[in-house]
Amino acid sequence: MNRIGDGIAARMDELATAISRETGMTKFLSQMIQVGLPINSFKQAAIVAENFEYSHELGNSLVVREPIGVVGCITPWNYPLHQIVAKVAFAMAAGCTIVLKPSEIAPIDAFILAEIIDEIGLPAGVFNLVTGTGPVVGEAMAAHKEIDMISFTGSTRAGRRVTQVAADTVKKVHLELGGKSANIICEDLDAETFAKAVKRGVGDAFLNSGQTCLAMTRMLVPKSRLAEAETLAAEAASAMKVGDPFEQTTALGPLASAAQRDRVNGYIQKGIDEGAKLLVGGVGVPEGCGKGYYVKPTVFSNVKNSMTIAQEEIFGPVLSIIAYENEDDAVRIANDTVYGLSGGVWASTKEKGVAIARRIRTGQVAVNGGAFNVNAPLGGYKQSGVGREYSEYGFDEFLEIKSMQL
Repeated sequence: MNRIGDGIAARMDELATAISRETGMTKFLSQMIQVGLPINSFKQAAIVAENFEYSHELGNSLVVREPIGVVGCITPWNYPLHQIVAKVAFAMAAGCTIVLKPSEIAPIDAFILAEIIDEIGLPAGVFNLVTGTGPVVGEAMAAHKEIDMISFTGSTRAGRRVTQVAADTVKKVHLELGGKSANIICEDLDAETFAKAVKRGVGDAFLNSGQTCLAMTRMLVPKSRLAEAETLAAEAASAMKVGDPFEQTTALGPLASAAQRDRVNGYIQKGIDEGAKLLVGGVGVPEGCGKGYYVKPTVFSNVKNSMTIAQEEIFGPVLSIIAYENEDDAVRIANDTVYGLSGGVWASTKEKGVAIARRIRTGQVAVNGGAFNVNAPLGGYKQSGVGREYSEYGFDEFLEIKSMQL
């Protein structure tokens, strides 16, 4: 595991360049997130495997954990290497063999990873790479009787299909799916912290040009401070430079495909048609971005939580500002979604923030801008998934439990 991590580090620039070309993420963020996090994940998996408790006695029984077997990993295009390694590193460390199908939109990093794994001399058959589309190769993997488990990251719609196809062989299915996460900004924040919360919230929603399942795309603000939030959010979005992902001053690159660009513009038009207030952005191409799949960073206000843009995952740089009456109303709005992947709370104290976070039905919550922790478990509630990735919780997903009565 450590040698694979070192191999990724040695090819960081090559990997980051390939991923930026495939996904549109800025080169700087590709190095830090798309490549930096996978290096950590392989090393973390090694530590977990070395320290995990694989057996314990329970009365007259010996309870042991064993590798589940062959794991089929199906991964998306938005964080291609990062999401491959979240599965592959921990499954391999648990003693499983891998069949990986990367996204056909962003497969190059997977080929580079395969080269790295091959170079360290793992036995043939431990890691296997196949390419193709989800409806063809992905479904064949999900249906295959000799694949013991499917670990899938992608849309909720595709996750449902994977589950249906896998049902005939009653294999374990791990799912990390979509999100429509809420960022609750409390009324009692001072002006400086309120501004920080709104501006950080815009940046979070637009990370990777909004192509992030964890993005907090619903900003919930008190009705009494709606105008203040509107001004701050519009300023933050307008200040983001859209352009070439290889230029150091670029904040937002293009989307990954023409289909994704058209889909996002369709949602923006839907927001306008349903009566949301357009603060900045809108349908069309950003100024100076004639070539590429670019979308204007867009902020809506006066959004009702029943609107399409507040209920469906857009996967683009689109933020909805929703006003709430009180904290109970904010929690109600946050939970009024089929998703439950992520969320945020900005409160006057950590204790208050944690109390509100406990009421949100979601797999993880950032309190007062708490940093993302790749060593903590990641996964969703409701239709955002089943199971967890990373840490000992993600490692345990790839093990089966056996009881031996002695």
